[in-house]
This record gives sequence, C-alpha cells and structure tokens, in this order.
Amino acid sequence: MRMRTRAATLQRRLTGAALLAAPLVTLIASLAGGGAAQAREAELRNVVKDPYYGDALFYFFEDRYFSSLTHLMVAQHFGRLSHHADEAEVLRGGLLLSFGLHREAGEIFERLIAQGAPPDVRDRAWFYLAKIRYQRGYAAQAEDALGRIAQSLPPDLQEDRALLLGNLMMARGDYAGAAKVLQTITSATPPAPNALAVSGSAYARYNLGVALVKSGDVARGTALLDQIGQAPATGEEMLALRDKANLALGFAALQNNDPAPARGYLERVRLTGMLASKALLGFGWAAAAQNQPKEALVPWTELAGRDPSDPAVLEAKLAVPYAMAQLGASAQALDLYNDAIGTYDRESAALDDSIAAIRAGKLLDGLLARNPGDEMGWFWNIRSLPQMPHAGHLALVLAQHEFQEAFKNYRDLQLMSRNLQEWQGSLVAFGDMLANRRQAYAERLPVIRSREHALGFTSLEQRRDALAGELAQVEAQADATAFPDARERALLDRLERVRATLLTVGGDAQFAEARERFRRVAGALQWQMNSEFPARLWDAKKRLADMQADIAKVRAQDAALLQAVRDEPARSDAFAARIVELDQRLHGLVPRVADLARAQREFVQELAVAELARQKDRLAVYSTQARFAVAQIYDRANSNRDADHAQKP
Repeated sequence: MRMRTRAATLQRRLTGAALLAAPLVTLIASLAGGGAAQAREAELRNVVKDPYYGDALFYFFEDRYFSSLTHLMVAQHFGRLSHHADEAEVLRGGLLLSFGLHREAGEIFERLIAQGAPPDVRDRAWFYLAKIRYQRGYAAQAEDALGRIAQSLPPDLQEDRALLLGNLMMARGDYAGAAKVLQTITSATPPAPNALAVSGSAYARYNLGVALVKSGDVARGTALLDQIGQAPATGEEMLALRDKANLALGFAALQNNDPAPARGYLERVRLTGMLASKALLGFGWAAAAQNQPKEALVPWTELAGRDPSDPAVLEAKLAVPYAMAQLGASAQALDLYNDAIGTYDRESAALDDSIAAIRAGKLLDGLLARNPGDEMGWFWNIRSLPQMPHAGHLALVLAQHEFQEAFKNYRDLQLMSRNLQEWQGSLVAFGDMLANRRQAYAERLPVIRSREHALGFTSLEQRRDALAGELAQVEAQADATAFPDARERALLDRLERVRATLLTVGGDAQFAEARERFRRVAGALQWQMNSEFPARLWDAKKRLADMQADIAKVRAQDAALLQAVRDEPARSDAFAARIVELDQRLHGLVPRVADLARAQREFVQELAVAELARQKDRLAVYSTQARFAVAQIYDRANSNRDADHAQKP
C-alpha cells in the first residue's frame, strides 16, 4: 500500500509539471495575427489561402509538431506559401521552440520583430523564449531574453516575468537583487486573507521569503514564510507550497540551533504530503536537540516504518536506536542498530539490482515502451512508469530535472532514428516507382508516336484549308445550294434528272404542263434553301472553327509530347540523382543519429546510476555509523562488566 501511494505521488509530480504548450499556441497566434484581438479575429475568419499552410496547421492543432514542422519546411522550400510567408515563419519558430531549439527560434523571432512586430507581440516572444531557456537550464540566455522585454506584457505574464527573473537571480546567488524583484509582485498583489490561491504571487512570496533569509534579512524572510506556512490552502499545489514553507522554516531554525520554533514549524507539515518524511526527521532532531529523546522517538519510529528507498527513512533507521541509547535502553538500541545494518545491506543490494537493471536498459526501454508516441516535442512528459526490480528507486531517478530533460533528448533521437529508417524504405520504393515510370515511358512512347503519325496532321490541315476556301467562295456567291440536307439533295438529284428529260423532248407542247410543274417545284426548293442559307452558313463556319480548335489542340498535344520526349529523360535523371543524393545523406545521418542515441543512452543511464550511487554512498555512511554505534555499545558493556568485576572482593 505504501509503495502504491509513493508511486502515485511520483506520478502526480511527473504529470503535473508546468507545460508551455498552451502559451506557445497563444504566442504563435498573436505573432501571426498581430496581437491577441487580431489573432482571435483571424481565427474566427479561418482564412487559409495556401492549402499547404492549412496542411501544416492541421498537424499543429493535432499536437503533431514534428509532422507540422516537416510539412511546413517542405512547403517553404518549394515556395508554396506565398500568401502566408510571415505566418509560416512564425509557426516554424514556435515549432522549433517546442523542441527546445531556442537559438534557432530566437533568430526567427528577432528577424520578424525587426520587421515591425507590435510591442505586445515582441514582448510575448521574448518572454516565452526566456521561459524555454530557463527550462532547458540556459540561465544567462534566459536573463538576456527577459532583459529585452519592455512593458507591454499583460499583468499575468508580467507577474510570471518577475517570478522567473527572481528565480534566475537566486540561481546565481544574487538574493538581495532577487528580493527587490520579487517585492514588486508581492506588493502589487497582497496575499489573500482566507487561503493561498494558485498564482504566481504565491510562489513569489515563498521565493521572496527564501531570498530575504539568504540575503541576511532573516526576520522579514521568516515572517513571510511563516505567513505562508499558516495560511489556509486549497488544492494539492498550494498545500504542497505551504508544507515547503514550513519545512524551510523548520530546518532553518535547526541550523540556527533553535529547536523550539523548529518543532512548531515542522508540526504544520502534512503527514500525507510529499515532504512528510523530511518533516518527521527534522521534528525528531528538534526534540533530540531539546534533550527529549522520548519525544523524538514518536516521529522517528513512524518514519522508520516507511519505504527504505527514501533517504529520510534510512536516516530514521539510525536515529531510532540513537534515541533508545539516549534513554538507556542499550539492548533495544543494539537490536535496532543491527536491524538498521541489515536494512542498509538489503537496500544496498537492492540498489545494486536497480543499477544493474538500468545499465541493462530496462529503465529506458520500459519508459519508451510504456510512454509511446509518434511525435517528438519538448512538451512530452512521462505518464506511465516501467516495471523495475525496486519501484521505489524510480523516485530518486525520475525526480531529477536533468534526467528528464536528458531522457527527452534520447527519446527524440530514437524517434528521429526511426523516421530516418522509414525514409530509407521510402527511397527504395521511390526508386522502384521511377524504374516502373521509365519502363512504362519506354513501352508507351512508340505506340503514341505511331498513333500520332497515323493521324496525318498535314493532310488534315490541307483539308481544313480547302474547306475554308470553299466556304469563303460559297459565302461570297451566296450559293444556297452548297448546304443541302439529305432530303434536299435527293430532290435536287431528281430535279436534275427531270430537267435532263425535258431537254431531250425539246419544246413539245404536250410536256408544257410538266415543264411548268418542274419550274414551280425547283423554285420552291430554291426558296427554301435560300431562307435557310444564313443559318446553314453559320453552322458550317462553327464546324470549321471546331475543326480548327481540334487541330490546334492536337498540335499542342503533339508539341507537349515532343517536349516530354526531350524533357522526360532529364526529369527521370534528376529524380534519380535526387534519390541517390538523399540516400547518401540518409546513409550519413543514420549512423550519426545511432551513435548519438547510444551516447545519449549511456549518458542518461549514468545520470540514473549516479543518483543511486549517491544513495549507496549514504547507505555506506549510515552503515558505518551504525556499526560504530554497535561497537560503542559493546565497549560500554565490556567496560561496565570490567568495572563490576573490579569492584568485587
């Protein structure tokens, strides 16, 4: 049960880390839109003119930052983002920032800011750059970014800026300067009278208290921390902050040899909180410092029964028999010292098991297996813990900020290696596709060329020219008989035969009626064709124009075919050269990334091993102290026995 509770606590610590993903989205939106209001308006309009930019945005809002970045950079390389050039560059800077590439992102933001970004956008960019740099451990660069901020940040970010600056100044030992900066927050936002609220000002008051104490103003710093330690709090975050303030006060009092107030401070720390073990240990030492070993036994005994992977528990194993010895219970103290020695030996062996498991790769492989993900990114966090021989040791390892940051680098290298291997397979497929394309080209070109020759472009054009001449002559002569339909053509043929017959009979009177009938029928037919001549002439011109368009289209296709015949081999060769070039680059990158991944794996594992080795060193010290105490008990017992023998007559 205790192990499950400890694992759950560790899980909350790992998943509850402050992320910058949401502020990053806000920054990108504000930079791209020219401010918060403009960004919101642009978001409502959803105007994306370049489809490739929309493609990158889709992956971005799906939190697939690596895919978004690669699609975006490809589109930029081929000049496909003409309508969104600045927005695309802002998005690229933000994505690089999400991977912790603060230098590259900073160069992009500096260039865009120099082009005339609004003051509020400029200050937001520098603030988030500073925050990322601080998270990465680049304190000097973070301070430089903070120094470039004017006064255009909103109040909440201005508070965070001062808190971040105070942390940076405390990190380099300038506690007096940090106190001055943090006082600007605490004076502007006084503490809530009823309870601690989740805000930057609460942390600022805590940091201010610490800075005042370390800068020499102990009274003011203690008073401020005491105020935080007594304030009602709601929520795990503020309860933990209150515990931290009380713990800091308690151990500061112990260092000043003032155990009475130390006990009061440490009594406020929750028994179920993350700092309970240290508080119990400190409370016991405060009682011991007041020569109250019985009082010290209460917290130490409770602490000694907890998980032995906790350094405070290991120290309590030594402190309990010490208190027993102070009370004169030497036999019990001896048993407890021997029990502590056995615990230290078992814990040392357990640490050896954990170290061996880490060096065998179980920790990193387990973390990767239980925390899958197809995308890289600096905002990724460990959400599920692997199976290890002794799960309690994970708290010592994973609680290190340096370990988590190094592990993210290792994970990104693994994903990059997998991505490069996938591209190697893709290049093979591209090579096969190109080979099939060349084969199909070689097979289809002769067939197409033979069809082209069969069309007879020259004869078609000559026929078109002849028809155009005939049509012009018909139009000039208004020859209505040029466009007869099938019925009219039959009638014309019949009338021609009748006319020929009438010519053979001459002027015979008995054919006079036939000649009159022929005249009327021929006139009616001529009248009909004359009335329909304009429409038929227009239709003929239209068909001639369509014929001309078809010939032009075929000629264009023929020209395109000739161009393809000239260009296709060169295009295929260019594609083949590009595939070869990319394949060579991949062959250079794959082993390089593999070497980096191996080196990073060893580095991460050694970070974990180093922390467990420090725990082993503590165990060795505790074990030596316990053995020395056992020897002292035996020496005192032997001395007392010798004294008793000497007193006997």
